[in-house]
Amino acid sequence: MGQSKVCIALVSGGIDSPVAVARMLKQGWTIHCLHFSQEEITGPQGKEKTIALMRHLLSLEGKLGELARENLNRTITIIPIAQQLAKFTEHWAHTEYFIHMKRMFHLIGDIIGKQKGATHILTGENLGQVSSQTLGNLGAIEQMSELTPLRPLLSFDKRYIIDMAREIGTYDISVGVEVCDALGPNRPTTVANQEWLEKSEQRAGGLNILCDEALGLKYELNL
Repeated sequence: MGQSKVCIALVSGGIDSPVAVARMLKQGWTIHCLHFSQEEITGPQGKEKTIALMRHLLSLEGKLGELARENLNRTITIIPIAQQLAKFTEHWAHTEYFIHMKRMFHLIGDIIGKQKGATHILTGENLGQVSSQTLGNLGAIEQMSELTPLRPLLSFDKRYIIDMAREIGTYDISVGVEVCDALGPNRPTTVANQEWLEKSEQRAGGLNILCDEALGLKYELNL
């Protein structure tokens, strides 16, 4: 792990990411939170749930609450990204939409993480739980960041993750429709072609340019 245990956490209002944050807090990690907002399309629900989840961790009694108050940074970085994600709803990119989305998240996470002094990027990703989490697609996603991936839920059954969420009190906040799926395809690909991904991203204007546009809208909120 090295001497520094600092990570940038990609957090959403879903079940998985707050559980991943809690697990790494228990391991003594300092965590900076990054949320990608599609509020322009989905409304504020996703952002509001994410903030509520992190505030819940900070409010807990006992050891986990103490660790959260000590090591969970009290500001969360918000990146509005709906306009950039909409570029990948075209017919030539839509089946790979979730992979493009996660590649953008990891590229921006790399930039923000390095600004925060992070050495790792934390996600709630599992293996094979959704289309972007096949081995090949995870590889295409993680290559966008030089930070070492932290995936503390990688091998857990979803039922066990739900049990963990209930144990720490985040499940009831998280339940509901996953708004990050709003622009996604009905039949996403599970085996993305690297060359086609890169061609589609170039056709959409270039991933670095799209991420720079999103970063220009960045703001921070207090937890």
